[in-house]
Amino acid sequence: MLHVLMDAVIIVIAYFSAWAIKFGTALYKENVGRIGIGIYFKALIFIVPSYLILYAMCRLYTPKRMHGQRYEILNIIKANSFGMLIFILVLYLFKQIDFSRTMIFIFYVLNIVYEIAVRVFLRMFLRRLRKEGFNQKHIVLVGYSRAAESYIDRIKNFPQWGYHIVGMLDDNVDFGTCYRGVHVIGRVSDIEKIISDNDLDEMVITLGLSEYAKLEEVVAACEKSGVHTKLIPDYNNIIPTRPYTEDVQGLPVINIRRVPLSGTFNKFMKRSMDLIIGTIALIVFSPIMLITAIAVRLSSKGPVIYRQKRIGLHNKEFEMYKFRSMCVQTDGQDCKKWTKDGDPRVTKVGRFIRRTSIDELPQLINVLKGDMSLVGPRPERPYYVEKFKEEIPRYMVKHQVRPGMTGWAQVNGYRGDTSIRKRIDCDLYYIENWSLHFDFVILFRTVFKGFVNKNAY
Repeated sequence: MLHVLMDAVIIVIAYFSAWAIKFGTALYKENVGRIGIGIYFKALIFIVPSYLILYAMCRLYTPKRMHGQRYEILNIIKANSFGMLIFILVLYLFKQIDFSRTMIFIFYVLNIVYEIAVRVFLRMFLRRLRKEGFNQKHIVLVGYSRAAESYIDRIKNFPQWGYHIVGMLDDNVDFGTCYRGVHVIGRVSDIEKIISDNDLDEMVITLGLSEYAKLEEVVAACEKSGVHTKLIPDYNNIIPTRPYTEDVQGLPVINIRRVPLSGTFNKFMKRSMDLIIGTIALIVFSPIMLITAIAVRLSSKGPVIYRQKRIGLHNKEFEMYKFRSMCVQTDGQDCKKWTKDGDPRVTKVGRFIRRTSIDELPQLINVLKGDMSLVGPRPERPYYVEKFKEEIPRYMVKHQVRPGMTGWAQVNGYRGDTSIRKRIDCDLYYIENWSLHFDFVILFRTVFKGFVNKNAY
């Protein structure tokens, strides 16, 4: 409720600020901008509740302890953008042509700035309190499992979330067993006693797979106490982070893999984006590509464009294009070698274009041909695909979508000589959570932090 009141005040302040910027201090004037002053301020009667509803729809009033700040900022911009469009549409329908559109735009900008500033300040204030032990949520984990360890890792790594784990209950390990400072303090049958002895906010069920026979009993005991209960499945490495569920006559069915790009409309939207942005990018970068082609040609003997077989959509081979950055080698000489720091095969020009990712620009042609997408999991050579699919679980899932010039793994720093498993985790997250908005976020981050690669040798 406090958040709602705060937002209502911010909306009114932003509106009056926009008025002051547009019309100065002309409150005493009977008419401002051809319409009565009353119309401007009566509009607030509709603006405030409408914006609060939009904020609620954009999930600005859901608990944010574990949500990133970027997520909240994007939702603020989204809500205000919808609000401005609705505002202008209503004015058009009611033929209010004299209502200042400039003031609406100023209000739009100020409201976003004020909302973000206030929420950033509140978040910083609360995080500081939580780090010092205030505003904590006290929880107990039921079950010592991989799920429990993963949850504890995240709680310990982000103290600003404000969670204090009192302990764990488990039937299979000794009392006092400890993981990162969290001890086993009882058996599963002690749930009711533990709840009565501690002022708990949440019970988190983290039973191992072999103990799921107890699940119904544990849930019943937790809910009997009235304490909020969560379940973290011990099979989280199998199901997606956002499970795709179906309702089969009241029976919940969880699909093991949610792939939004398997839908026809999503495929069409992504391909349209690739063609439009890919064409624009090819035109914009053509001078750089021309200069690079000349530099590669002059730096060493051999072709300007290097063609390399990669595995793409549905495990099909295709030729990926790059500017040649190495001396010409015999066929197959490099198919089983990673490039290392100081690799003698790399030319001087090649070292620069690899560091700056300029060598990747010819892949825009692959995008327009349909072999690749602007955003997606990076494609790998056939030799490594055969190797990794035996060593890394779920590795082949990445081939359910088109490979990309850049991806979620790359903008998170997993490029070059970095963990393959971490890359696959990022690729799977991207595949299961794809949206056009997500693609734009990745492209934006690529422009500002993804071109220069310290791991490209």
